[in-house]
Amino acid sequence: MKMETLYHQTNKHIQEIQSQMGRLEKTDRESVHLFENELQARIDQIFNQLERLEILASKEPPNRRQNAKLRVDQLKYDMQHLQTALRNFQHRRYAREAQERERDELLSRSFTTNDADTSIPIDETLQFNTSLHNAHRGMDDILGSGSGILNGLREQRSTLKGTHKKMLDVANMLGLSNTVMRLIEKRASQDKFIMIAGMLASCFVMFLVVKYLS
Repeated sequence: MKMETLYHQTNKHIQEIQSQMGRLEKTDRESVHLFENELQARIDQIFNQLERLEILASKEPPNRRQNAKLRVDQLKYDMQHLQTALRNFQHRRYAREAQERERDELLSRSFTTNDADTSIPIDETLQFNTSLHNAHRGMDDILGSGSGILNGLREQRSTLKGTHKKMLDVANMLGLSNTVMRLIEKRASQDKFIMIAGMLASCFVMFLVVKYLS
């Protein structure tokens, strides 16, 4: 199969998965895990197609090879974000289901008293446990989101480093001026600082949440 044909097919499949990701939140509980498995299978299939595209890109003529590799890198970048989004959704669903099971177990318990003067403040106990579970769920959501953000930043850094190198190679081939080269390097440095600031901010927020909840 020619590279252009496989490229357009893969891009179309990625767009279809992006559209289907929006249906996850609306899927009923009985079939959501089946839908997740279906999406994961399609994501794995596309990653296999991307490996084939990388091989085909390396076989392109020299004057088209760099551009072909950049296009494949962009598809890989999109797929990495879709994979991270799916994992974050699954993490939130697992935490929510665990919290619901614990609440149901608590409500199903039978409370007894030893004598007429002894009573158990059931309402206060339920309220405390509900607040505790909500706090745990909120912490899990924040940690999951923070983990997704950090993974996304790492993936962006890796992609930007590869793209930066390839852009410099292309620039050398095209004979761009030193001024343009310096602008490219300056933008790469700015992206690195933004990534580091984002990671520090995420860690600070998670630290505050853990400290507040504890």
